[in-house]
Amino acid sequence: MESLFAAVNAVLSFITPVSDFFWDFPKNFTWYQQIPILGNFSLAIIVLVGSGLYFTFRLGFIQVRYFKKGIRLLVHRRRSDSGISPLAAFFLSSAMRVGPGNIIGVTGAIAAGGPGALFWMWISAFFGMATAYTESVLAQLFKEKRGDEFVGGLPFYARKLLGDRAWIGVALSCVYILYAMFCLPAQGFNVVTSIGAMAEVATGTSIPVQSSFYYVVSILVVGLAALIAFGGIRRVTRATDAMVPVMAVVYVGTVLFLIVTNLHRVPYFFEAVFAGAFKPEAVFGGAFGVALVQGVKRGLMSNEAGQGTITMAAAAADARHPCEQGLVAALGVFLDTHIICTMTGFVVIMAQQWSANPAGWEAAGTYPKFMLSIHAMAPGALDTVAMFLVSLCFCLFAYTTMVGMITFSEIAANRISSTPALIYSIRLLGVFVAAFGIFCNIAGYDLSNLWAFSDLGNIIIVYCNIPLLYMGFRYVLGATRQYNPDRGSGFCSDSIGLNTCCWSEQKQR
Repeated sequence: MESLFAAVNAVLSFITPVSDFFWDFPKNFTWYQQIPILGNFSLAIIVLVGSGLYFTFRLGFIQVRYFKKGIRLLVHRRRSDSGISPLAAFFLSSAMRVGPGNIIGVTGAIAAGGPGALFWMWISAFFGMATAYTESVLAQLFKEKRGDEFVGGLPFYARKLLGDRAWIGVALSCVYILYAMFCLPAQGFNVVTSIGAMAEVATGTSIPVQSSFYYVVSILVVGLAALIAFGGIRRVTRATDAMVPVMAVVYVGTVLFLIVTNLHRVPYFFEAVFAGAFKPEAVFGGAFGVALVQGVKRGLMSNEAGQGTITMAAAAADARHPCEQGLVAALGVFLDTHIICTMTGFVVIMAQQWSANPAGWEAAGTYPKFMLSIHAMAPGALDTVAMFLVSLCFCLFAYTTMVGMITFSEIAANRISSTPALIYSIRLLGVFVAAFGIFCNIAGYDLSNLWAFSDLGNIIIVYCNIPLLYMGFRYVLGATRQYNPDRGSGFCSDSIGLNTCCWSEQKQR
């Protein structure tokens, strides 16, 4: 095991500088940094925020105009004989979006870029809602039916938009599967360590990481992940239907309680966020660039707008109109960033541990920084309860992300082949990789390089996906203009000059 770990770590040791290069390009060059204002923005920021701005204006601020309609679509439950319901697709996508990044990512962004980073998360997510709408409508337009399920997403619309070349779909499927497999070990480890944290809070004792408790928990986690993953998309959606509402309500409720018990700190929160984003020395100095990059970078890692990775869930839905699933996807970004991430921001910023406890803050890792903030915010006797509930939410965040990545890898694999041998192999590989990460970490090995791979995977997929959104935007615009939410009319892709597998007139007869 040790030699295998050493080999993996050696291969991944170059990932951090490569990831930083892609995220910072062309800020890596002095001539670019010297350009007033523009020199603060990397190409990644320009592409992500710029695309969100473009789609928002071209779609007439659809995330605002149809916000209430999106809520009604979620509230209205309906059964589906083919695929999954729009609500189930929302929960499935939220299982991926609402993950450890909502805690670790936000805490890390604030630690590196200051409270102003949260403001830029809000801004990028607002415009990212239009990007999520665009990619989800495309996923619906180009989805395909396999048996009694719909499959689709980035590899599927990429193939159709680029001349129906099979190798393009296969290549992007492989990119996503590779990305997911490198993210899975850290997710599996987060599940196990959060369960250990809950046990320590409940018993008041420290549990060694190499104890029988951790090994038993690890086996149970891997077994449960395999049971759900091998049940296919429908079993996964049943699990996420149950877990996502619970983890969201518990987390938001816990943080709201902490806010209410610390109301005197609320004015400081808003002052710190807006001052960190707008004060002149931040805007024209290096702090502005750091805050903005951290906000957009960690916001993307959390809500995934523009990556194309959530499009698999959007395509799986049996929607009555492609635009309806687009509205649902936009709400997923809102839930993830403007609600869940904001809750984390309230805790970290209001606790002010970087000034109240500078030594402890500096020495702590990212997640311990968040737990320090919880400890500082929670009223005496309820400190233990708050720590337990937050650990429970972190566990559910990581677990749903883990099974979601396995499921989305399966959907991506359908673009390569729908043969049972390949699908079962992808499921087995996902479970094995998650198990590998769990046991490596319990054995005391450091796989922190995998977080850098997540960042690299994020930006590579963005650069693959965003150009496709522009290529297919005319179809999204056509479908949006044809959509009438008041009449709830159906949709035929022939009306926008497109012949698709599931939406063309001949397929609907």
